[in-house]
Amino acid sequence: MAKKAPRRTAERILEVTLDLFNRFGEPNVSTTLISAELSISPGNLYYHYPAKEELINALFDRYELGLNELLNASDGVRDVEDAWFFMHTLFELIWQHRFLYRDLNDLLSNNRHLETHFQGVLKHKTRALRAMLDGMTQAGALQIDTREAEATATSMVVVLTYWLSFEYVRDPRHALEAESAQLALLRGAHHVLNLLLPYLEPGQRQHLLNLVSAYTSHAASVAA
Repeated sequence: MAKKAPRRTAERILEVTLDLFNRFGEPNVSTTLISAELSISPGNLYYHYPAKEELINALFDRYELGLNELLNASDGVRDVEDAWFFMHTLFELIWQHRFLYRDLNDLLSNNRHLETHFQGVLKHKTRALRAMLDGMTQAGALQIDTREAEATATSMVVVLTYWLSFEYVRDPRHALEAESAQLALLRGAHHVLNLLLPYLEPGQRQHLLNLVSAYTSHAASVAA
């Protein structure tokens, strides 16, 4: 059996840095800790990423690339089932890069690259969710006045952007731990899509309520 080629050091550094940032928060992770976790010298780390900011930017760029690819699929959403899957996938991507959202205000105030690009992220999210609403409207899954669609899409982006902060406030000790992820993602998807309830066609509204009921039942069984 052929041996696997060793992963490139630069990629290993990003993977370990992402894990540390997610676990402890970016402000609490130094380059010394990163190099120690990797069992490499600080000089080796600096060779690939001469400053901590470059690590943050590389991780953000990777996140933005994946996010844009996902958001571009929003116009394929036609009903609640599609929307639930799309939203859960979106929350999973956010969860994988949760340090960005956990420390968002600090990162934006200290990093010009993130400041400018995250504004683009918000605009792309809003356009994508507006496209999702248009697609569901054309398919007959919901009825929404065009004057309300923009505000609804923006409200959905607000929940998407700050949901993990809400989860952290309600349970700081456990909210961002891996074992809490699945239910946190389901709650997030529920509350974003709940904004559509007044506009959904009756059958679609009932389907969304059934999906929410299934996840809340699962949550109750896990907590028992």
